[in-house]
Amino acid sequence: MIEETATVNSVEDDWVEVTSEIKSTCSSCQQIDTCGSGQVAKAFPQKNLSLRLPTKDFKPSLKVGDKVIIAIPQGRLMSSLARVYGLPLIFLITFSGIGQITIAQSTHEIFSILFGFIGGYLGFRLAKYIENQKNNQTNLAPYLLKKIPSSDIDVQIHSA
Repeated sequence: MIEETATVNSVEDDWVEVTSEIKSTCSSCQQIDTCGSGQVAKAFPQKNLSLRLPTKDFKPSLKVGDKVIIAIPQGRLMSSLARVYGLPLIFLITFSGIGQITIAQSTHEIFSILFGFIGGYLGFRLAKYIENQKNNQTNLAPYLLKKIPSSDIDVQIHSA
């Protein structure tokens, strides 16, 4: 399970809006001045991510300013990443192979390149279709895991 700490911004009947700070690991690296990713991280300052989450299954009462843990199931996230990155790559390689076989009958490598692009695009479209299915979207939706007691927050602040 992938977890993140967030702050409650507003509370409605069955919904709560939370904000989580987007963190970049580049800010703590010693190579930040010589790394391309570090330069990009410096160019785009850290921002906040706001989410609106349902509270119907969440038992503790929340108020503005409370700290909560939000989560996404890791297994579902990894399988989604495998589809999003894997399908276009598999299709690209497969279709490039088909194009390579057609080269044996032709003198141009353009068939392999063209078939590879077509395969990559078809893999992308298939991955997009699968990910846009309702059950996949709900499986990847973050949810409220638990409320952090205010005494734990005070301990974290004073120990830092």
